[in-house]
Amino acid sequence: MKNEPTPTPAGFAASRNRVSFRVRYAETDAMGVVHHSRYLPWMELGRTEFLRQYGFSYRQCEEEGYFFPLLTATCHYHAPARYDDLVTVETWIKAIRPPYLEFAYKITREPDGLLLVTGETKQICITKDGQPRREPVKRLATFFQALS
Repeated sequence: MKNEPTPTPAGFAASRNRVSFRVRYAETDAMGVVHHSRYLPWMELGRTEFLRQYGFSYRQCEEEGYFFPLLTATCHYHAPARYDDLVTVETWIKAIRPPYLEFAYKITREPDGLLLVTGETKQICITKDGQPRREPVKRLATFFQALS
């Protein structure tokens, strides 16, 4: 049985979140650029705020006994961010294939829009005992299909 992606309705592509913040000194390395390890937490922030924007909360999912651990994460570095740069993380859903959920990210510097990083993550919905669960991801898919 092949697990095909849920068709991507217009609601997925049109549904994006942008969160902006300044690069903190602690996020930079000795060369004055953002250390590569900082971009994944920025993507997590984007993902969390994306879901919150549509009324979904990781905290609520965990209280219901569902968790979304990361299976894969990719980062493609295009240009460095530096201390005190204003950066924006843009997040959207790339695919929903219950129990999997895939996000895409674009991190840019403001105000010039310089592309810093692009990336993707793939999560799986599981219970406390590690069993995959499709229902929470199906609910999310239904919600976004209704937007299109």
